[in-house]
Amino acid sequence: MTIEWHYTVERDHGILSVAGYLGPDAVHRFAGAVGWVAARGTGPVILDLTGLRSWSAEGRLAITEAAHHLAGAGRGLEVAAVPADGSLVPPGDGPDIPVHRDLAAALAAHARRPSAPEEGQRVRRTDGRPS
Repeated sequence: MTIEWHYTVERDHGILSVAGYLGPDAVHRFAGAVGWVAARGTGPVILDLTGLRSWSAEGRLAITEAAHHLAGAGRGLEVAAVPADGSLVPPGDGPDIPVHRDLAAALAAHARRPSAPEEGQRVRRTDGRPS
C-alpha cells in the first residue's frame, strides 16, 4: 500500500495533500513529493493529512525530515488533520511544526493578517518614533 499526493499553490503558501498509508514503503515517494514541492512556490507548506488512513513510525519520521528539507529551502511546514492513531512529536532539534486540527483551521490561520493602519493613522514602533 502506498500514498497519493496532490500539491496546490495558493497566494502565500502551498498545500500538499497526502492520501493512503504513509508506511515504510511510501516514505521514498513522500520524500520525492516534498522535494518536488520544495522547488516550487514560496511560503509555508501545509501538509494536509485528511485523506491519510494511517501512518507508521517511519511515516511520522518522514514528516519531520520533510520539515528539515523545507526549512533548508527557506520554507516552513505545517500539518493539518493528524490521523487519530498517532501524534506527531518531532525531535527537539528540528524546526517547529505547527499542527492544525484540520485543513480549514490551517487555512484560517493563514487568513489572519495584521490589519493595515487606516489612512492617516499613526503607527508607533517600539523605538517610540512614528512611522
